[in-house]
Amino acid sequence: MSKTVAIAAIRGSHGVVDLVEEEYEAALSLHGLDGKIGFPATAFYLPMACALLGLEVETLGQMGVVLDEAKSLLADEPTENIWLPYLSSALDAGIATLLGQEMLMALRYLDGREPQPGWHGFISDTILRSLGIQLVDGRLPGFAAIVGAAPNNETAVHILRELQKRSILTFLVGNDDGRTMRDQLLEEGIIPDDPAAGWDTYTVPLGPDTHSLIYALNWAIRGALTFGGVQKGDWERALKYCRDRIFAFGMGLGPIDDLKFAAGAGAINMGFPVICDTLIPEIRPTGVCTYEELVHELDHAKIVPTCIEVRGVKVTVKEIDIPVPVAAAFEGETVRKADMHCQFGGKYSTCFEYVKMREMDELEDGKITVLGDDFDQIEEGGARPMFTFIEVAGRKMHQDFEPILERQIHTILNHALGVFHMGQRDMPWVRISKDAAKAGLRMKHLGSLLIAELHARFGAIVDKIQVTICTDESRFEPLLTEAKLAYATRDERIGGMTDDSVDIFYSCTLCQSYAPNHVCIISPERLGLCGAYNWLDGRASFEINPAGPNQPVDKGQTIDQVRGQWSGVNEFVNAASNKSIECFNAYSLMEDPMTSCGCFECIVAILPEANGVMIVNREYEGMTPIGMPFTTLAGTVGGGAQTPGFLGVGRLYITSKKFISAEGGLPRVVWMPKELKDGVMDLLRKRAEEMGIPDLPDKIADETVATTSEELLDYLMKVDHPALTMDSLLG
Repeated sequence: MSKTVAIAAIRGSHGVVDLVEEEYEAALSLHGLDGKIGFPATAFYLPMACALLGLEVETLGQMGVVLDEAKSLLADEPTENIWLPYLSSALDAGIATLLGQEMLMALRYLDGREPQPGWHGFISDTILRSLGIQLVDGRLPGFAAIVGAAPNNETAVHILRELQKRSILTFLVGNDDGRTMRDQLLEEGIIPDDPAAGWDTYTVPLGPDTHSLIYALNWAIRGALTFGGVQKGDWERALKYCRDRIFAFGMGLGPIDDLKFAAGAGAINMGFPVICDTLIPEIRPTGVCTYEELVHELDHAKIVPTCIEVRGVKVTVKEIDIPVPVAAAFEGETVRKADMHCQFGGKYSTCFEYVKMREMDELEDGKITVLGDDFDQIEEGGARPMFTFIEVAGRKMHQDFEPILERQIHTILNHALGVFHMGQRDMPWVRISKDAAKAGLRMKHLGSLLIAELHARFGAIVDKIQVTICTDESRFEPLLTEAKLAYATRDERIGGMTDDSVDIFYSCTLCQSYAPNHVCIISPERLGLCGAYNWLDGRASFEINPAGPNQPVDKGQTIDQVRGQWSGVNEFVNAASNKSIECFNAYSLMEDPMTSCGCFECIVAILPEANGVMIVNREYEGMTPIGMPFTTLAGTVGGGAQTPGFLGVGRLYITSKKFISAEGGLPRVVWMPKELKDGVMDLLRKRAEEMGIPDLPDKIADETVATTSEELLDYLMKVDHPALTMDSLLG
C-alpha cells in the first residue's frame, strides 16, 4: 500500500474519532449514560458495531464501549524517514472509521440533525428485504457509492446513465466544495425531489457529506446478517461475505481529502474497491479486495467500465435497436402529466394485453403490426385506447405459460426510458414521455423490445413471436371478448390445481447467492415466500433453464399428510441446503417449518397467550402484539434457518387452503396490520366463507384496536375469536 495513502487514511481516521468523541461528550451531558441511541427501522442496533463487535448498542453508555474500541484501532502516522509496516495500521484505521462514522450519524439522529432535508439518510431493514429478490435474481448486479460531485452536470448525467444501463444501484454521497451530485442530477431533471423515490430509479442520495457513506456500508454489512446467516460479532465471516457476495464499489469524484481516504479504507476492508477520477497513488492487488483496491481513471467516459472491471461485477448491457436506453434501472421512473406526450388506458380509455399460443406454422417470427395512430400522430397530452396482442409458438410452449409471458409485458416496457406501464390484462395504463417521443420512439419499437426480451428470457420455450399493437378501438371487440374469456379460463384452471393433484413440486434456490442454506419448495398451493414465484413460474423456469434455480422435486412417498412431509422433498432439501436441513413440513408452523432467506413478504409468528398467530408485512413499521416490530422479528427468521413458531411467507399464501393447515389454518390468525388485511380482504372473505366462518375477517384484530398482547386478548374475547377455543398451539 502506498505510504501516502496510508498516512492520509490514518490521519483521516483520527479526525473522525476525535469528532465522535467531541459529539459523544456533548450528548452525554444532555442525555446521560441511559440516553437512547440507534437508527430507525432496524433490528441490528448500530449495524457495523453489531456485525464486527457483536455489541447491541441501545444507550450512550453502551456506545462508549464502541468508541473505546475505535480509539484502540488508531495508530500513529508512518514517518517518512523510518520504515515500519503500515498496511495493517491503515486497514485498522478503516475499521475505526467505519465504527466512528456510524456512531457519529447515530448521535446526529439523536438530536434530529439526520437525515438532512432532501437526503435519504439511514437505510431501513425493510428496504433491504424488499429489494432482496432483485439482489438475488440479478436485476441488481451491484452497488455504487459515488462520493463527491462530477466536474459538470453533463458528466454527472453520463455517469449515472452508464450505471443505470447496467442496472447498478447508485448511492450519492458527499460534496465537492459544497456542490453535490444530487444537485447536478436534480437540475437536469434526472432524479425526483423525494429521496425515498430514488429506490425506483436505482439512484438514492444518502447525505451531503462524506460521513453519509456509512449508510451504504452498514446496509451492506446487514446483508451478511440478514441473508448470510452470519452471527453478530463474527467479523471475519461478515467481511468475507461482503467481499464475496455483495458486489459494491466506491467512485470518488473530485479531490480526495484525508476523510475520503479514511472512508475508502473502511470500504476496502469490506472488499469494496475505490476508483477515483483524480491522480492518486494506486493500490494494486494485496488480497483484501477480489482484485485491485484503489485505482484512478481520469477519463469519465471510461470510469464506469473501469469500476465494473475492478470489482468484477457481472452485468449485461442491453443493446436493442430502439431510440431510447433500456435497463432495469428505468423501471421505477414515472412519466408525470407535465412530461407526458400521450397515454393509453387507466381511467382514460380501454386498454388490454393478451398473449396467445399458436402453432408453429401460423406465425412469422419478428413480425410487428401497428394499427391506428402511432405516437407521432397523437396530439400532445392526448389519450387513446390500445391493445397489445402477442402471439407465441414453440415446441416446448404450454398454454399454462401464456399468463407468465403476459406478466412480462409490464416489466419489459417499463425498462425503456420514457415509458411508464402499470397493470395487466384489461387494466393497463401506459404513458409515453415527450422526450421519448422526440427521440423517435414509436409503437414498432415497443414491439421490437417485447420480441427481443421475450426471446432472451424464454428462448427455451418460445421459438416464434408476433406482436400487434392497435389504437383503433373499432378493431378491439372480437379480440377483447376472447381475451376476457381466456383470463377467466386461466384463473379457473390454475385455481383448481392442488398439492395433491401433482407429483412434482419445484425448488427455488435463487436466494442462495445470499442465503447459502435456504431452499424454497413451491407447490400449487404455496408460492415462494418472496411472493414472486408460483408453481407455474417454477415449471416455466425449469423449461427455460434446466440447470437453473428452479428444479423439479419429486414428492416421493408421503411421510405425513397433515404436516405436508414427503421423502423425495426431504432428500432434495437436505442436499440443496448443504446438509443443514434434514426435513421440513410444508404445512406446519410449529414443527420443522420451511426455512426463510430474508426476502419474505410477511412473517407469521406465534402468540401463545392468544393461542393463535399474527402476520406482519414488511411495509408495516409499527409495533406488534409480540412486542417486536417487523425488523426485529425478521432478524430471528432469515438466514436459512428453521425457526419453529416463526415463518416467512408470501402474501397470497395467507388465504391458501394449506396455510399452516397442520395447526388449524386461517382461524389461527388473530392479528394483522390494517394495510395487509385490507390488501387481501377479498380473498380472506372468500376463504372464510368456504370454511363456514364468514365473520372471521372482522374478528381479526389490527393496529387500530391492539398493539399489545393485553389489548389483543381483550379484543379477541370481546369478538369471540375462534382461536381461543382451538386446541393449544403448544401441544
